[in-house]
Amino acid sequence: QVQVVESGGGLVQPGGSLTLSCVASGTIFGIYNMGWYRQAPGKQRELVALMTSHGSTKTADGVKGRFTISGDTAKNTVYLRMNSLKPEDTAVYYCHAEFASYGASDSSWGQGTQVTVSS
Repeated sequence: QVQVVESGGGLVQPGGSLTLSCVASGTIFGIYNMGWYRQAPGKQRELVALMTSHGSTKTADGVKGRFTISGDTAKNTVYLRMNSLKPEDTAVYYCHAEFASYGASDSSWGQGTQVTVSS
């Protein structure tokens, strides 16, 4: 069984910064990719940023230039640095990992961490 755990959420003022952390643990033979998603109240979950095992990254247009994904998939770890936060960034942020386990591909979600941007 694989667990994905996020940390680092909280309350921040507009224009502030936060860094989220995510680590996957358990029977993982290799990470394919790890990413951050978010879900605001009444909205669908959306991709924020993704990092592949090759180090390639993808960032959603709405956060490009403000959010940066980094980490080491060999260590099953990924971070999301969020700068210049806006009230519309308020959401539950989820970490997602796709990985190889027991000869098959699988994926797992974290429980989510709340980010609230408000004065």
